[in-house]
Amino acid sequence: MRPKAPLILAFAALALVAALAFAERGGAFAAAAALGGFAGFALYHASFGFTAAWRRVSRERRGAGLRAQMLLVALTCLVSYPLLAWGGLIGVEARGFILPIGVASAFGAFVFGAGMQLGGGCASGTLFTAGGGSVRMLLVLAFFIAGSFAATAHWEFWTRPEPEAEGAWGLLKAAATARFNDNRGISLIVELGGFGALAAILGFCGLVALGSAMMERRAHGALEPGRWTGSMLSGPWSLTLGAVALAFVGIGALLALGQPWGVTSAFALWGAKLWLMAGGSVEGWAYWSGWRAGQLEASLFADGVSVMNFGIVAGAMAAAALAGKWAPSLRLSGPDVATAVIGGVMMGYGARLAYGCNIGAYLGGLVSGSLHGFWWLVWGFAGSWLGVALRARLAMDPPLAPRAQPA
Repeated sequence: MRPKAPLILAFAALALVAALAFAERGGAFAAAAALGGFAGFALYHASFGFTAAWRRVSRERRGAGLRAQMLLVALTCLVSYPLLAWGGLIGVEARGFILPIGVASAFGAFVFGAGMQLGGGCASGTLFTAGGGSVRMLLVLAFFIAGSFAATAHWEFWTRPEPEAEGAWGLLKAAATARFNDNRGISLIVELGGFGALAAILGFCGLVALGSAMMERRAHGALEPGRWTGSMLSGPWSLTLGAVALAFVGIGALLALGQPWGVTSAFALWGAKLWLMAGGSVEGWAYWSGWRAGQLEASLFADGVSVMNFGIVAGAMAAAALAGKWAPSLRLSGPDVATAVIGGVMMGYGARLAYGCNIGAYLGGLVSGSLHGFWWLVWGFAGSWLGVALRARLAMDPPLAPRAQPA
């Protein structure tokens, strides 16, 4: 029997988030809450994560999850690139995440990639599995928030070069704060035009998908059969349906909030709010100056990223309840706790340095046409590879079955 209480609670929570968001910022933010709820629902039923998909590429040479990510990127870009290039002509004011690249962002993406393998989920994965009833992932989320907030304390170090510094440490710091293009991001839409940029990103997605398929066939002789969609309400969903649903979410975020879907900037804000409530101070912190100082004074329901995150948790809870799988358990081993804490802190700290996570920096960068999205992918995947190796050393994964020889 499907438990009714968590389903009722999930819908009540989503309705409350939408109402509070509406009171703060109007219909667009209420729509963002609904989008978040739909995202959580789709993420849970499709088990659409970036962590497991990259781990399967590294460990098993299976690429279905990676191909689904490329489908998600391609579908979103079919709408986002024209909106970003010409949306102003039809009254759609949307901006992409066009951010600089450098050694600091590479380091952050690498740390995040390793941390997500230890933690067992990326940013969106942490939210939807926590909403789905995983107590361990609630612990990951808590330390994800702590790591994000901690990085804001060091923001000035990572973003302000000090040419007068001397010695090896000075050179390291100068390298870590290096930026290309005069501290401005590089937009493919600006450099190549709307159609040229769209052709480039679709070609990139196609090449990655083709390369993953070739890798899988070389390793196994054939592609792994895909999971079919069962029930739209109780799941499971296919990865293809998950990619289509999440493309809808990404496009909806661009229309409702005027920017791509993001996740982890809210974690830093939540951490700062908790720190202030505990009597701490962020006075003099470079990160919390300017427009971010206003965030600290405003309600969380005036922050679109927070609103969508709350929606993701509620939507995943509803999905788990409908699937009859919402059953939190407090039984955690010592290694479970240790890897949750370490992985959460690494993800939080790394995401701030890299301007976001797999959603805000990787997906958000690619669908914005920003070069930093490709930069994040390279270094995030490299960190994930290390994280997979660490998981093997810690016996976090079951042994692989003997690989069948291709015919």
